[in-house]
Amino acid sequence: QVQLIESGGGLVQAGGSLRLSCAASGCKFGSYAMGWFRQAPGKEREFVGTSTDNGDNTYYADSVKGRFTISRDNAKNTVYLQMNSLRPGKTAVYYCAARYGSMLTLYADEYDYWGQGTQVTVSS
Repeated sequence: QVQLIESGGGLVQAGGSLRLSCAASGCKFGSYAMGWFRQAPGKEREFVGTSTDNGDNTYYADSVKGRFTISRDNAKNTVYLQMNSLRPGKTAVYYCAARYGSMLTLYADEYDYWGQGTQVTVSS
C-alpha cells in the first residue's frame, strides 16, 4: 500500500518561505515521478510542479516558476517543495502525488497516489 504523507505546512507571512516535505512508503520511490498540486478554498485543484523519478528534470506552473523548487532524496523516499516569495491570498492545501514511471505530467488524473495534504496559509 503506497502512502504519501505531507508535512511542513503552516502560517507564513507574504514574502516568506516554507518548505514542504512528502514522505513515501510502500513503493519503490525512485520509480515514481512526483507532483505537487494545491487547492484553494472553493477552487479546483491546480498543478504546481513535478519532478521526474530521478529528479533530473522538473517542470513548474508559470505562476510559481522562479519561486518554487522541487527536489527529492530517493534514499530518504522524500520529495520537497521549497516555496519562496509566497504571495498573499495564496492560502491552499498542498498535495503531493506519485505517478509510476519517469514521465512528467501536469494532469492530476494521471497520478496514481495522493497524500492527504498540508495546509499553507499566507498572511498579508
